[in-house]
Amino acid sequence: MEEVENDSILNQVSAVEKGNADEETKVKKYLRGEGANLEVLKDRKLKGQLAAREEVYGKTAKAAAKAEKWLMPSEGGYLEAEGIEKTWRIKQEVIAGEVDILSLRNQYDIVLPDLGPYTLDFTSSGRHMVVAGRKGHLALLDMKRMDLIKEIQVRETVRDAVFLHNQKLFAAAQKKYVYIYGDNGTELHCLKEHSAALKLQFLDKQFLLASVNKVGQLHFQDITTGQMVGNLRTGLGRSGIMKANPWNNVISVGHSGGTITMWKPTSAAPLVKMLCHHGPVTALAFHPNGHLMATAGMERKIKLWDLRKYEVLQTLPFRAKTLDFSQKGLLATATGSFVQILGDFSGSQDYSRYMTHTMAKGYQIHNVLFRPYEDVLGIGHSTGWSSILIPGSGEPNFDSWVANPFETHKQRNEKEVHSLLDKLPPETIMLDPTKIGSLRPTRKEEMFTRKEKQAEMEAAIEDAKNISLKKKTKGRSKSSKMAKKKKESVAKTKKTLLEEQVNDEKLSKKKRKIIEEDNQLPRSLQRFARKVAP
Repeated sequence: MEEVENDSILNQVSAVEKGNADEETKVKKYLRGEGANLEVLKDRKLKGQLAAREEVYGKTAKAAAKAEKWLMPSEGGYLEAEGIEKTWRIKQEVIAGEVDILSLRNQYDIVLPDLGPYTLDFTSSGRHMVVAGRKGHLALLDMKRMDLIKEIQVRETVRDAVFLHNQKLFAAAQKKYVYIYGDNGTELHCLKEHSAALKLQFLDKQFLLASVNKVGQLHFQDITTGQMVGNLRTGLGRSGIMKANPWNNVISVGHSGGTITMWKPTSAAPLVKMLCHHGPVTALAFHPNGHLMATAGMERKIKLWDLRKYEVLQTLPFRAKTLDFSQKGLLATATGSFVQILGDFSGSQDYSRYMTHTMAKGYQIHNVLFRPYEDVLGIGHSTGWSSILIPGSGEPNFDSWVANPFETHKQRNEKEVHSLLDKLPPETIMLDPTKIGSLRPTRKEEMFTRKEKQAEMEAAIEDAKNISLKKKTKGRSKSSKMAKKKKESVAKTKKTLLEEQVNDEKLSKKKRKIIEEDNQLPRSLQRFARKVAP
C-alpha cells in the first residue's frame, strides 16, 4: 500500500513539474528577448528604470501565457515522420484512415469535365466558397454543412470570381464586363468600367474592387459609392497575374518581362518595380505577415523575397503555375497535375518539401487556395475542383471579432455596419502602413537640419576655395588667372547650392498648400474654425 501511495505521489509531482515546464516555455514565447544585464550599469536611476521595465515585461508575458490557455485552446500540429520515413511520401489515403469523420468530409473530388477549368475563392472565415468554371458555371457553397447554396449558368466565359466583404456578394470577371451577384444568384450590378478583366482582387479595408484587363490596365472601384478611384496603365502589356498584399493592400502585378510592379490607386506610377525573373512571371503569392513574397517564373524557379529589403532569401528549382501561402506559412505550388507543399520548419525562411499530391491523369491544375482556419487545400483544375488535407496549414484558433465561421445573421449584419464605419480611404494604401498616425518632426529637429545644411554649404565653399588647379604652359598659370578660376568655382558651387535651396522651398510650399486644401472644412463647419491672426 505504501509503495502504491509513493508511486501516486511521484506521478503527481512529475505532472506538476511538467505543467510548470510548459508554463515556462509559454512565458518565454511572449518575452521580448533576453533581459538587460543590469549589474554592468553604474547609473542608479537608469538601473531602477530598466529594472521596473523588465518587471512589467515579465508580468505581461505571464498574463499573456495565462490568457493563451483560455483564448487558444487548440494547438496546431504537422505531420511527423519516424526514422528514415519522409513526410512528403505520406499519401492522402493514409491520412484519411487516421483523421476523424468531420475532417474526412473535407477530402473530396468534384468532376465537371464540360465546364472547366475552375477557379475558386473562400470568405475570410473559410465558411463559404465560390467556384467559377470557364464555360460560365458559378456556384456558391457552404463548406461547414457541405451544402450547395446556389448555382447559376451565365452562358459566357468566366475568367475569375472573388467574394466581396462577405458571402452575400461576389464578383465575376466575365467575357466583356465584371458582374456582381447576390447569394441567391441574382445579378445586382454590371461594372462596365472593368472591361475584359482577367483577374480580380477585393481590398477589404478600403472596400475597393481591383481588376487587371487584357491591355494591362488596372481599375480600382469603391463598391460602397460606385466611384472609380483609379484607372492606371501598367504600360507592360497583358498580365493575368495579380495579388494583393494582405499587410498593406498594395496590388502587385506580374508581367511577361519578368518584372513585378506594385501599385496603389492614388499613384499613376508604380510604387516599386523589380526584376524578379529572366522570363515571364507565372505565379505570385504573399505570406500573411506581408513581408515575404513568393514568385514563380517560366525559367523553372521559385524565388522567396524579403519585401523589407527587396532581396532574394531563397531560390527553389521548381516550376509553378499557381502559388498560395497558408495562414501558418506553408507554401502550395502546383504545375500540370502535381501539387507540392513547402514548409519552413526551422524558422529561418528555409523552405523544404513537406507534402506532395498527384491528381488523376489529365487534370491540369488552374488554381490552388488554402481554406482559412482549416487544414484544407482547395484545388481548381480542368475537370472540376478537389480538396485535400494538409495538416498544420490552418490557424487552429479563430478570433470571432476578425472572422467567425459560426456567425449568425445578426452578427453578420453588425459586422457589416462596423466594417463600413471603419472603412479606410484609398490614400491609406502605402508600402509601410505603420507611417499612418506617426508624428511630424518637431521644430527643433527642423532647425537642426537647417544648421546641418548651412554647415554643408560652408564646407562645400571651403572645398571650392582650396581646390588644386593643374599647372599649365607658360602664361596660363599666372597667379591672377588661378585666383579667377578659384572665384569661378566658388561662384558655381554657391549657385548650385542656392538653386537646390530654392527648389526645396518651392516643394515645401506646394506640400503646405496641398495640406491646407485637404484640411479645409465644409461650409457648415467653417464658422467654428479658429481664425488665424493676420
